[in-house]
Amino acid sequence: MREFKGRIVAPGTVTAPALVSHGGLNTLASFQKALQFGDKKATCGDQNNPDLYGKVMLGKALCLPQTIGSTTGGLVLYCACAMERRPACMLFSKPIDSLAAAGSILASVWLEGEQMPVVDNLGDEFLAYVKDDMTITIKEDGTVCVE
Repeated sequence: MREFKGRIVAPGTVTAPALVSHGGLNTLASFQKALQFGDKKATCGDQNNPDLYGKVMLGKALCLPQTIGSTTGGLVLYCACAMERRPACMLFSKPIDSLAAAGSILASVWLEGEQMPVVDNLGDEFLAYVKDDMTITIKEDGTVCVE
C-alpha cells in the first residue's frame, strides 16, 4: 500500500476501484452519453481518450492528470453528480483547473446525499503508481491510500 497526500477540493471519504487516465479528461465528451442519452453507467464516450473510452466511470475512483476541453466542464461535473452518474471520486495528479473545481465544489455544497470527493496535487508519482482496479481510499485529511 502507498499513501499520497493531496489538497482537498471537495471533502469526503470513499473507497472505490481505480480507473486511470494518463491523458486529460474531456468532461463533455466523456459524460455526454450519461447526461444526454440516459447511460446510467456513465460509460466514457471520449474516443480521444484510449485509457477511458468505453469504460464505466460510475462509482470509480477516477485518477487523472487534469481535465481538458470545453468551458462547460464544471457544469458537466455538477450535472453528473446531480443525476447520480458520477465517479466515486476524482483524483488529480496536477492542480485542478478552475472549471472542474467549480463543478465539484458546487456539487458538494448544493447537493444532498452522497458526494464526490475531489483531491488534487497528488503528483506525477501517484499517476505512475496507480493502475485500473486498484483499491483507492480517501481519508478525511486528503490522504489517498492505494492498494
